[in-house]
Amino acid sequence: MLGYIGKIKEISKNLLKDEKVEMIIGFRKGSDPLRSEPCMVKQLDKVDDLVWDSSCSMNLVNYLTNRTEKIGIIAKGCDSRNINTHIIENKIKRDQLYIIGIPCTGMLDKQKVAGRMSEEVVEINDNGDNITIKGEKQEVTADRHDLLQDNCKTCNHRNPVIFDEMVAEPIAEQTDVEKYEDVKAIEAMSADERWQYFDDLLSPCIRCYACRNACPLCYCPTCFVDESTPQWVGKSDDSTDTKAFHLLRAFHCAGRCTDCGSCEQACPMDIKVRKLTKKLTKDSFDLYGWESGLNHEQRPPLDTFKPDDPEDFIK
Repeated sequence: MLGYIGKIKEISKNLLKDEKVEMIIGFRKGSDPLRSEPCMVKQLDKVDDLVWDSSCSMNLVNYLTNRTEKIGIIAKGCDSRNINTHIIENKIKRDQLYIIGIPCTGMLDKQKVAGRMSEEVVEINDNGDNITIKGEKQEVTADRHDLLQDNCKTCNHRNPVIFDEMVAEPIAEQTDVEKYEDVKAIEAMSADERWQYFDDLLSPCIRCYACRNACPLCYCPTCFVDESTPQWVGKSDDSTDTKAFHLLRAFHCAGRCTDCGSCEQACPMDIKVRKLTKKLTKDSFDLYGWESGLNHEQRPPLDTFKPDDPEDFIK
C-alpha cells in the first residue's frame, strides 16, 4: 500500500487544479509513528503533505456529514461502504464526491504494535509481509498479519465498492476467513455466561464516548446520552448506565455498521466494542441477506417493510 501515495497525490493535484473539487479529504503525518491524522487539503502546495500507510485507519467519512462542497475523498473498502450509507441517509450527495479508491490490505492495530515494545515506538517500517518496529534502543520484527486490526483480518470487502478512480488494480478478496467465529462463540454461551462476558467486557469503560465520536454512523445532532428532557441514560459510571449506552448505540448501528473498526481503535481502554455491533451485523445477514453499504440505491432492511419479512423474533 505504500506505493499508492504517488498516485494519490497525482489525482489530488489534478482535481484541485481543474477545480473539480474544492478540497481533498485524506491523511497527513501524525504526531507519532502509530498515527496518521485526517486533513483537508484545499491548496495545491499542500497536496505533498498527504500520506498513505498502514496507520491510516480512521474512517474519513466522519468529515463528509452534511457538507455542501465538492469533495475529493480517499476511500478504502469500509470507507466506501460508509459513503454509500451516507448517500442513502441523505447526509451527502453522490454528485458532490470524487472518490479516490484504495485497495486495502489491512491497517495496523496501534495497541498490538505498541505491545511488542518495552519502550516508546519511534519508527515503523512496513515491508509488506513483515513490520519492523523501532524504539530508541529496541528493534522488533513481526509478521504483519499478527499486527492487523481484528476487523481487517476478517474483512471481505477490501476493495472500494464505489469509486471514481482507483489508485491501483483491485486486490484479491479474502474468501477463507470465518467472519463471525467470535460471535458464534458468544451465542453458544448460556444466558448467565453471556451476561458475565459482557459485564467483564464493558467494566473498564470510562464513558469518554470516543467510540461514538469516531463512528461515521453517529452523526445525530444530539446523542441520546446527552438528552436531558427526558434523560434516557445517567451520566455516572454506574454499570447499568454504561451498558445502556453501549447496547443502545450498537442497536442504532444495526444494519448500518461496516465493521470499519474505528470504534475499537479510538477506545483508550482497548475495549472490544465490536462484539456488540458484529452480532447485529451477523443477524442482519442471517435474517435478510443484508451487508451494509454495498449499494447506495437499495435501502437497508431495518428502514423498510416487506410482507414476507421474518418475524420469528416477535414473542
